[in-house]
Order: sequence, then structure tokens, then C-alpha cells
Amino acid sequence: MKRIGFILKVKQEVIEEYKHHHRNVWPEMQEALKATGWHNYSLFMRDDGLLFGYFETPESLEAAQAAMRKREVNARWQAMMSSFFELPPGAHPDQMLIQMEEVFHID
Repeated sequence: MKRIGFILKVKQEVIEEYKHHHRNVWPEMQEALKATGWHNYSLFMRDDGLLFGYFETPESLEAAQAAMRKREVNARWQAMMSSFFELPPGAHPDQMLIQMEEVFHID
């Protein structure tokens, strides 16, 4: 498994609503993530909205993203969540993940 770390920025004024949506992720979205290689997936957020995500996948970030793009539920989720992030106009959050380099790991 490859370990993937990424960052995004949630707008400060919608942090609580963003958290609410993630306490209630649609079951079909959770199923799609698991089916497309997003395992051991976690999101962490600072008070200012800086979001760190981590997941494990058999191939790569690009492969996991490509698999999710084929899922209709992902299109609906991304459309709903796009307004929560500091992104260029028309961009979807799943297209703007800034992948971080893993510099240390211990089991």
C-alpha cells in the first residue's frame, strides 16, 4: 500500500458546516471510496481551516482519483463540497489536492 498525505484549505467561515458534512458522509460515498482504493482514510483540520488528509491505496493518488471520477456519487459530493474550499473558480477539491512527500514512517 502507498501512503498518501495531502493538504487543502477550508474557508474559515464554513468550518463547522464542513465538519457536519463529514460526520454524515453518505453511505454510498463511503462505499465508493473503499471500492476505489481509499483505505485507512482520515482528515485532520487546524482551527484556521488547513486540512491534512491521509489515506492508503494500492497504486497512487492519481489512480485513486481516476477511479473516483468514474463514480456518479463522487460528482455529486464534489459539487456540494466545492464551495467549502479556497480554490480557483470552477475547480473541484479532489482535483486540487496538494500531495505531500513522506519523509519519515515507522510501524
